[in-house]
Parts: sequence; C-alpha cells; structure tokens
Amino acid sequence: MSAAETTSTEDAPPAGPGNAPGTAGRAPGTAGRAPATAGSAPTSPEAVSPAPVPDTARRYLDAVTALLARVRDEEVLPGGPVERAARLLAATVTRGGRIFAFGAGHSSLIAQDLVYKAGGLALVNLLTVPGTLGVDVRPATLGSALERVEGLAGTVLDQSPAASGDLLVIISLSGRNVLPVEMAVRAREKGLKVIGVTSAAYAGHSLPDNPWNSFLAEHCDVVLDNKITVGDAELSGDGIAAPFGPASTAVTSALLQATTATAAALLAAEGTEPPLLRSGNVPGGREWNGEVFARHKERIYYQH
Repeated sequence: MSAAETTSTEDAPPAGPGNAPGTAGRAPGTAGRAPATAGSAPTSPEAVSPAPVPDTARRYLDAVTALLARVRDEEVLPGGPVERAARLLAATVTRGGRIFAFGAGHSSLIAQDLVYKAGGLALVNLLTVPGTLGVDVRPATLGSALERVEGLAGTVLDQSPAASGDLLVIISLSGRNVLPVEMAVRAREKGLKVIGVTSAAYAGHSLPDNPWNSFLAEHCDVVLDNKITVGDAELSGDGIAAPFGPASTAVTSALLQATTATAAALLAAEGTEPPLLRSGNVPGGREWNGEVFARHKERIYYQH
C-alpha cells in the first residue's frame, strides 16, 4: 500500500497558506483586536463558528465500522479465508517453520504491526526491502518508484533466511505493482506458502502494472480481502475536491490480528501452546518474553 495507493504525496495539493497543517477554518489574524476586558465572558469556538460543523469524525468511524462488518460477514466464515489463513499459520508453527510478513509503503506499517507485538505471535518476522518501509526515504515518492523495480523482490528473498516450508504474508492494497506480485511469485517458487492481503476491488477497476500481467491474489495460497474502496478514501464533502478518509490501515490491521488470534486458538485446540508475547509493561512480561525468545530462537530474527 504505497503512498500512491492511499494518500500519495504526488496527488496532494502543494503546501501553502491555505493548505498549511492545522490552519483549516482558522480565524483571520488578531492584530489590532481590542484586548478582552475584565469580567467579559470567554468566547467559545461555537459562538464564532460561521456554520454548524459536520460530524465528519462520526462519518469516518461509521465507514470503518461498516467495512469491518463486511470483513466479519464475508471473510470470517467456517472454512472461509480467515480460517484457511489461520490454519496455514498454525501448521507452520507446528512443523517448525518460520513466518515472515512483507508490505511496501503504508502496507509496511501493517506488516510491522504483526512483529514483536504484545498479544501477537512471537514468530512473525519482518521481511524488509530497503526504501519501502513506510515513508522513511526522501523523497517519499522513491518508495513508490521502488515498488515498480523488477528483480528487487527476488534479490531480497535470496538474501533472506526464508526457505521452503516457511510462510510469507504479503500485504498490498492494490496488488498490482511489481514488488508484491514478484514477491509472491518468487516465494512460491522457493517453496513458501503465501497469504495475500489485498483489496479485490482493484482487479475490477484497474490494470496490473507488472510483467506477469496479474494481481497479487493470483499468486497466493490464501487471499484475505480487506474490502477497501479503490483509491482508499471513504468520505467526500462540500468544498473538498478530493475524496478523503483512508481506512486501509485500520481495517487491514484488524483483519490480520483476527487471523493471528484464530491461529492461536487453533494451536491451543490442537494441544500446542501458541508462542505469544506479553506486554513488557506488565509484571512478568519481560521474563515471559525472554523464555519465548529462548524457546524459539532459531525462528525469531528480530531479537538478534
């Protein structure tokens, strides 16, 4: 989910007096205004507002809630995508395999949320491609450009510890760019199982942008559909030219946390203690995590 897939800096309006952060709706300067007199009542924001403010926050949260309800009703079914993905995760844990997560741009933030997470599976490792970890490069548009470089995913996989019998979770909102598609293709060639997390809507409203002329969903063992709208913007408003209110991070993260929680429950039902982490900010948490790290040290790379 690169910046180009969500709130691309290439599409954003240039910064200026009217676009400066925190200035929307701000009253004109107060130079020359008479000071308040003693005993006068303070002026509330409501009193000076020219019109009632729309309940935009509620609209946004309602949109996210509706998407989560769709995910629950369509992905979380007996034998459905979430259960199949959770069973792949649980089977990988049971047979001693390694688990990796990858995403580029803003999708990397969701992948990172699976790693070293209190309450999450300890065995999830971040598979990193330099320059694509969120917006950590300058210019930020470089990250989007790297998603279109052929050969990069294969090189990263060849230099990583990922091998046959392991599992890779690939997150890409559009699922159309070179990097996530090549990552899935090369991973399966190496014998990894692949869980893809994407928006199925893009396949019907855009074209692939990769040499395989296909979408990520076509190269995965299991696909989780986050139901996100093409363009990743849930709201529109009078006087606002572009749609706004991206929901992909919130919904996709919840979808994956639901999947890993299901994997933990499946492991427990099979008589296997799920390798979960505890918060280091609760009594005994760090000691618990230290034991988990020691028990699974050959499969956890982020502690080295």
